[in-house]
Amino acid sequence: MQQFDTVILGGGPGGLAAAYGLHAQKQRVAVVEKDLWGGTCPNRGCDPKKILMAAVEAQAHSEALQEHGLNGVPQIDWTALMAKKRAYTSMIPGGTESGLKAAGIAHFHGAAHFNADGTVQVGNTQLNATNVIIATGQTPRLPQIDGQEWLRTSTDFLDLDTLPEDVTFMGAGYVGVELATIANAAGRRVHLVHHSDRPLRAFDADLVHDLLDRLTAAGIDVRLDTDIVKVAPDGDQYQVTTKLGESWTTGLVFASAGRVPVDQGLGLDQVDVATTTHGITVNGHLQTTNPHIFAIGDVVDRPQPKLTPVASYEGQYLVTALTNPTAAPIHYPVIPSVVYGKSQLAQLGVTPTQAKQDPATYRVNDLDITHWYSYQRIEDPHARIKVVIERASGRIVGAAVLSMEAEQVINYLDFVIQQKLGPVAINQSILAYPTLASDLTYFN
Repeated sequence: MQQFDTVILGGGPGGLAAAYGLHAQKQRVAVVEKDLWGGTCPNRGCDPKKILMAAVEAQAHSEALQEHGLNGVPQIDWTALMAKKRAYTSMIPGGTESGLKAAGIAHFHGAAHFNADGTVQVGNTQLNATNVIIATGQTPRLPQIDGQEWLRTSTDFLDLDTLPEDVTFMGAGYVGVELATIANAAGRRVHLVHHSDRPLRAFDADLVHDLLDRLTAAGIDVRLDTDIVKVAPDGDQYQVTTKLGESWTTGLVFASAGRVPVDQGLGLDQVDVATTTHGITVNGHLQTTNPHIFAIGDVVDRPQPKLTPVASYEGQYLVTALTNPTAAPIHYPVIPSVVYGKSQLAQLGVTPTQAKQDPATYRVNDLDITHWYSYQRIEDPHARIKVVIERASGRIVGAAVLSMEAEQVINYLDFVIQQKLGPVAINQSILAYPTLASDLTYFN
C-alpha cells in the first residue's frame, strides 16, 4: 500500500490545479486518471471546439463584410481543420503526464474505486491518503430511446474524419447549438431538435429567441417542443423519427442533450458519500458527507455553471482548505457563461430576469447596439445587450449579450463587476478608442 496526504481522482483542470497547489505546499500527492491525461476540456471539449470555431468565426466576419470591402466567403476545409485540431489535442495527454513527472507528482493510469476501508484501488495498486479529492467530471448523456446504440456524442463530432452532408443534433443546449453552428458553417444540412420550446433556459429568453432566429436564418432546421424517439439504420444513413411523427434521413445523429456526472463505479456507497442525479453532494468547503473526501468540478451537484474555470477555481480553493483548518467556505466570483458561434450569447452576474423580479433594487438597460460603431464597422447583423444596474450604487451587476463580440464584452464586464467599478471610476479611465472596451462608458 502506498501512502499519500491527498489522492486526486481525475487528471483534468480541476484535479491538476489541486495537485500542483498541494504539491507546492509539500504534500505527498497522487493523481489517478482512467482516460486521457488533461481531462475533457483540452482533449475533447472546450479547447478543440474553439479551434474548430475559429474557422467559423472567420467565416462569419467575412460573410458580414460581403459588399462592404470583401468579396467571396471562405469555405471550411474539414480535413485541414480537423488536422489542425488534432495537432493540438495529440500533444495534451503526453504533455500533461510529462508535467506531472517533471514536478515529481505521483500519478497512476487506470480506473479507481474506493474500498470499504476508505483506501483507493487502482488495478492491483492500493493507495491510502488522509484526504481524497474526486474530480472525475461529466460525460455526454445518452437518452433512452429506440436505437440508442446508433447515437454519437460531442466526443465523436470533435474527431470526425469526414462530416456527413446531413447531420442531426438531439438537444439545443450549449453543445447542440455550438456543434450545429460548426456543421452549418461547414456547408452541411443541419437539424437541431429540442424537447421544449425554451432551449438554453439559463440564458435570457429574448436573447435566446434572437439567437434561434439567427440560426434559422443561417439555414439550420430548428425544431422545438418535440423530441427524437427513434433512430434506425437506413443503408449508410439513419432514419430519425420524432414524437410528432416527423421523419427524415440523416448521416449521423448526435446526442447533445446535456451531460451526466461521472460518479458511478467509484464505490461511493462504500465510503458514505451521498449523491443526487446531478452529482456529488458537498458543503461550503467542498466536503462530501465523508469528512475526508472532497469533490470539485463538474461531478459536483451545485448551482454554479459546470465550466472548466470553475473546476480550476475549486481546485485552487481546496489547496487552501486542505492546508488551513480555519479556511472560510468557498466564495465564487461572478461567472461568465458563453455559447460560442457566429453570434455569441453571453451572460454573467444578476440576470435580467432576476432584476425584473426585484425592480426596487435593479433596473435593466435593454440596448440595441447593432448600430454602435463597434458593431457597425464589422457589420454585425444583430447586436443587443441587457445591462443590469444596481439602483443604489449605479454599478453594473450583471449583463446578457448577443453579438459577434459577446465573449470579449462579457469579460470586460466581468472585470467591472468583480472590481465593483461604478460609472465614475469607468469614466475616469482612458481606454483605447474606438474599441469594445471604450463602449463600457455607455452601458450605464
